Amino acid sequence: MTEVSLSKTPNPQLLPRCCRLGCATLRISVLINNQVVGVGSGSTIVYAVDRLAERVRQEKLNIVCVPTSFQARQLILKHGLSLSDLDRHPELDVAIDGADEVDASLTLIKGGGGCLTQEKIVAGCAKHFIVIADYRKDSKALGQQWKKGVPVEVIPIAYVPVSRAIARRFGGEAVLRMAVSKAGPVVTDNSNFILDWKFEHAQNWKEVNTAIKMIPGVVETGLFVGMAERVYFGMEDGSVKIRDPPVN
Repeated sequence: MTEVSLSKTPNPQLLPRCCRLGCATLRISVLINNQVVGVGSGSTIVYAVDRLAERVRQEKLNIVCVPTSFQARQLILKHGLSLSDLDRHPELDVAIDGADEVDASLTLIKGGGGCLTQEKIVAGCAKHFIVIADYRKDSKALGQQWKKGVPVEVIPIAYVPVSRAIARRFGGEAVLRMAVSKAGPVVTDNSNFILDWKFEHAQNWKEVNTAIKMIPGVVETGLFVGMAERVYFGMEDGSVKIRDPPVN
């Protein structure tokens, strides 16, 4: 793993922002003119879009952005960036997103914010998929840092049978995610429900991802296997560590 120093003496009071902004700045700096960019969701992406908008203004770049969620769409519009969609731009040059957890093989858990399906679709349409995250998302194995389980988006009518099928086949418990500021469950941008599968032990994530998606009623899982090309971790001291997939 490569480490790139961004600040020798970061202000401790600004460390959370420093980590995220440093990570975002490093990645966005390699973007070039006339690209179509997939914009992910989550707290870290806010800083990435800030930096992207800054470069577009300063360098007069022609960048078109495709969002992965309502949040991403609002960020793009807020900064006055060019907004598009997969109808007009079905092939992206790069997609940039965060992650809830990243293991040593660059397998990701995503979907803590409920946008997993659109995030995976956009990432799958990109020639390059890059992840930016802070150091707290770095794990040797999934489940070490992220304790909320693997999100699974489901058709509302199917949440009970899907929950039972996952627990029966893979163990653990798949729980319907409940909303905080409204009565009832979380509803995704696609009008679906989310189950959070709290698994008990390490799995063959590629096989598990495929098997869960075959259960009737499942829309998508928050397991991103073999998709990330590189991950940039913003460290506590303001530096950035870069991780590429292991060489087999």
